[in-house]
Amino acid sequence: MDQIILKFPKHTQFTDDELFDFCATNDWFRIERNKSGQLIIMSPSGGTTGAIHFKIYRILSDWLESHEELGYIVDSSVGFRLPDKSVLAPDAAFVTKEKWESLTPEQQEKFPPLCPDFIIEVRSPSDSLPQLKLKMDDWVSNGCRLAWLIDPIKKNAYVYTKDGLIKTVATFEGKLEGFDVMPDLQMDLKKLYI
Repeated sequence: MDQIILKFPKHTQFTDDELFDFCATNDWFRIERNKSGQLIIMSPSGGTTGAIHFKIYRILSDWLESHEELGYIVDSSVGFRLPDKSVLAPDAAFVTKEKWESLTPEQQEKFPPLCPDFIIEVRSPSDSLPQLKLKMDDWVSNGCRLAWLIDPIKKNAYVYTKDGLIKTVATFEGKLEGFDVMPDLQMDLKKLYI
């Protein structure tokens, strides 16, 4: 299924709480809100994409075991309320302990009002690569310090920082590095083959 974009007049936009309730009621879909207030409705990931997500979570979990003092990793079910008022849900994210623990329990439970320090987006067959690249720009313009776009369809990956796209890995023979945001993290893209 292609994305469905729902547009609302400015005076009838969902509040954050209403959007949270709408997403919970329609949990079969992945729902995000872009900075223009439009809702983007996406179908769930397919089996291959889900298997890649699992491999990524395992790599991140292994990294977190020796770096848990740094922060928290969350999965694709978490939508973050970003400074530009969008609510985006990456496929995986890392938030520093200081940022996460500055939130109230209610803020942690709903759409955390912060931008993760690190995110991963994985392209699925229903995703448009140009749209995903624009989404990566949105992540970094909202304060994400490191963002990886992994494209298992074309077998390449893109690395973004506050300076925008800084590196393209042309094959799944390369590795992605966490730099100072995720110290010692290396993701061997070969491990994502399905």
